[in-house]
Amino acid sequence: MIMATTSLEAQFVTFSLGDEIFAVPVEVVREILDYAEAFKIPNGPDYLLGLRDVRGQGVPTIDLRLKLGMSKTVPTPHTRVLVLDVPMESRLLTLGLVADRVFEVTPFRREQIEAAPDIGVRWRSDYIAGVVRRENGFVVIIDLARLLSREDASALQSAA
Repeated sequence: MIMATTSLEAQFVTFSLGDEIFAVPVEVVREILDYAEAFKIPNGPDYLLGLRDVRGQGVPTIDLRLKLGMSKTVPTPHTRVLVLDVPMESRLLTLGLVADRVFEVTPFRREQIEAAPDIGVRWRSDYIAGVVRRENGFVVIIDLARLLSREDASALQSAA
């Protein structure tokens, strides 16, 4: 008898910001691009790098490091932009997310994913969907819809 693995396992794209490893669900990742400077937008929030042309669509691109209170991204040959379609309350928000390095698509079993600890993590844990223990530390799964507040979402939407 073959067991269905769909509900027991989910695929995630893993990436790093500094020494920290993060993950987002693979279904929200549209594509992964090499880093390129974004077209600056005046009066945007500091983490909004600007717009990036993705197949004829202006996609607001954010520096997740700044959004998480880390230092600004310094692009290297490994820096990538994940183009994401984030389901928000009433619409799909397309945005670019700058990552220091993108690693792989990896499956996590549901039972591997632990709730975000309220202590010992330096970010507000409300936008951490869960953490997965690995031999060399943790992978933090980001809840993008929670990370981007309503104000963020409308600022990004109007930027595009």
